[in-house]
Amino acid sequence: MYFALFYDVVPNYVERRQPYRAAHLAYAERAHQSGQLVMAGAFANPADGGLFVFRAEDKSAAEEFAKNDPYVLNGLVTAWRVRDWTVVIGSEM
Repeated sequence: MYFALFYDVVPNYVERRQPYRAAHLAYAERAHQSGQLVMAGAFANPADGGLFVFRAEDKSAAEEFAKNDPYVLNGLVTAWRVRDWTVVIGSEM
C-alpha cells in the first residue's frame, strides 16, 4: 500500500531549515534505503510544504517518520497529515 505524508511549514522555511537540513536529508535517506520511503520533495513557488510517498503495510511508517523528523522536532513543520494513496497509473516498485 502507498501513503502520502504532507507537511505544512513555517514562513521563511527555506531560510530557517538550514541548521536542520543535513539531519533531515540523512533521516530521509535512511528511510529511502530501508525501502519504505519511495520519493520525497518540497513544494516550490511557493515553498510552503513537502510531500513524501511511502510504501508500507500501514500508515504507521509515515506517521513514525513524521514524528521523528528533525524538521518536525525543531518546529519547521506546522502541521502534517498522512493519506492513503491509491496508485492508478505508474509502475509498482
